[in-house]
Amino acid sequence: MWAQGNRCFFCDRPLPRDDASVEHLWAKANGGANADENCVACCKAVNALLGSMSLKEKFKVVLNQRGQFNCPNEKAAELGSSENAKKAMSEQVHRDYYRLVVDNLKQRGKSAPKTLKTLTSTIGTLLPKSHKGTSAHQLIEQMKATGFVAVAANKVAYDFSRSDIDI
Repeated sequence: MWAQGNRCFFCDRPLPRDDASVEHLWAKANGGANADENCVACCKAVNALLGSMSLKEKFKVVLNQRGQFNCPNEKAAELGSSENAKKAMSEQVHRDYYRLVVDNLKQRGKSAPKTLKTLTSTIGTLLPKSHKGTSAHQLIEQMKATGFVAVAANKVAYDFSRSDIDI
């Protein structure tokens, strides 16, 4: 923390010691080391969000912020430590996972999963093991609601032309 000026690596806001955690840029679950060049201090909410994502997936989450990293703790600070704050953080995490999944499926293009079972499994591998409150089924329902995905008789079709898939 001292080397980072007691600030969060991702949002650059002051980082109180009781909210600090160590984020492994290359997740330990994916073979990352416990060395200084692989570890940064960040708030617990960001650490929970990034979990054991690959480095590429973590970059994608940060880049999806479109220029300014919106720390989940900002919502909590605005709302206080109430249930509303927890709900707002959970909703932000859900939006980030949703965007991660949709971006991944768009990258796959024609090789995106064709069956509901395979899509569910694929999403399960994209979500970090430590995720809470967001499931593959919830994300599929959200993609159906936005028109990005259509499911008929367990077959999945995508509308890759959709640019308004945000929730």
